[in-house]
Amino acid sequence: MIFLATLLLAVIYAAFIGLGIPDSLFGTAWPAIYSDFNIPISFGSFVTVIISLGTIVSSLISAKIISKFGTSRVTAVSTLMTAAALLGFSVSPSIFFMCLFALPLGMGAGAVDVALNDYVSLHYSATHMSFLHCFYGVGVSVSPYIMSLVIGGKYGWRGGYLIAFFIQGALSLLLFCTLPVWKKVRGNEHDESRKEAALSLKSTLKIPGAAQMCLLFICTCAIEWSCGGWGSTFLVEHKHLSAELAARIIMLFYIGMALGRFLSGMLAAKLHSWTIIKFSQTLLGVALALFFIPGRWEISAAALFLAGLSNGPLFPNFNFLTPESFGNGVSRSVMSAQMGAAYVGILFVPALCGAVGQAFGMGSFPYFILFFYIIMVPLTVFTKRLIQKNKEKHHDKAADI
Repeated sequence: MIFLATLLLAVIYAAFIGLGIPDSLFGTAWPAIYSDFNIPISFGSFVTVIISLGTIVSSLISAKIISKFGTSRVTAVSTLMTAAALLGFSVSPSIFFMCLFALPLGMGAGAVDVALNDYVSLHYSATHMSFLHCFYGVGVSVSPYIMSLVIGGKYGWRGGYLIAFFIQGALSLLLFCTLPVWKKVRGNEHDESRKEAALSLKSTLKIPGAAQMCLLFICTCAIEWSCGGWGSTFLVEHKHLSAELAARIIMLFYIGMALGRFLSGMLAAKLHSWTIIKFSQTLLGVALALFFIPGRWEISAAALFLAGLSNGPLFPNFNFLTPESFGNGVSRSVMSAQMGAAYVGILFVPALCGAVGQAFGMGSFPYFILFFYIIMVPLTVFTKRLIQKNKEKHHDKAADI
């Protein structure tokens, strides 16, 4: 049984690699796509917004679907759905068809995300959860490299999407073949022993520190998805690099993100999450400073790598703090609000970044990222103090009783 549980964990990690592959593919390929279709730079926002909308819709309905069909089937079918969408991207004759395929891509990704995060949180340790997000980083690191190998060749960006389709299809086949393994080790997958208060969004946001944490999720997602989605375009338009070289450099951002989350998981045994967050945000400030140094493109490449390395640990560590900060009784409600805020950041901010780049040129990209960093750092300090003050208040009340 231990062997099967380990095997299943490896399959889950592989599925999360597949979850990450499409997320960085479009931003890497976009400089070549908009040139091929002869459309404005900002049109890429149409695709990213639809993907995000699909993810939000899927996340809202996934709980009922998973309850009915189980994590294993939902994960396998959803991965197959994303594979089909990637195939559609590879043959799309226009941006209109890309928008059509963007919806199933987002819905499939959202279902996998919810299903596997829920399953791992129920059956594996917090360390495994941290490494799960690290493997997502592996996925988003691999796809820019794949695209960089073919984008300048015969098949161009379409070849990159076709390769991604074959990888995703193979992962889907693996998931279908291992369905019996899930049944043997699933155990109490639908364990309902953990009873928590189901608060409304309005009531959740009234909890001291909850609304501020939601804003922090928007900030870190804004930085991650703007760098991943528009970093390649910044390098092509502002630094005048080729699409191939820009794709390789964006891969460094995602490698840094995966490495940052891996190191965060290793350090979590000795350092508190707030300490990791403080160190990560300090390093992120260094990364952003590098963007403003004029000259060689290598400096921008180093900035993107450090941005991924430093921003990557913020998302999982903010998540890990939820039960400790707000208590087990309401942590699920707060977590739901935080994920909703994260998707808001993913949906609107990259689109805004594209619009700003279209209006003022891609030289505005570092200033756009800096804006969210300036908000995030003092907000982190304020949120930590607010949460600690609220915990001390409840502790004093308990002592009086």
